[in-house]
Amino acid sequence: MIKQQLATISILVKNRQINSESLNKLLSLNGHIIMNRLGVNVEPMCVSNCFGLIILVVKSNLGQIKKFETELKKIKGLTIKISIMGK
Repeated sequence: MIKQQLATISILVKNRQINSESLNKLLSLNGHIIMNRLGVNVEPMCVSNCFGLIILVVKSNLGQIKKFETELKKIKGLTIKISIMGK
């Protein structure tokens, strides 16, 4: 049996309007490992070039979590921070 890990992934989206389509597609493809998703509207009155923050809780094996992190980092305009619990 492959050991399951819990992790949090924080995603700072530098321009929600430009990055939302590719990011949401990737989140959907990995939806089976996402336990919870919190979206924070950092700039409520912003109309263009807006920042966004998404915090994910994921559960999977370490290899799959790292693969997801690598895929996220390929999207330009995102800053990714990950914390893996129980290594």
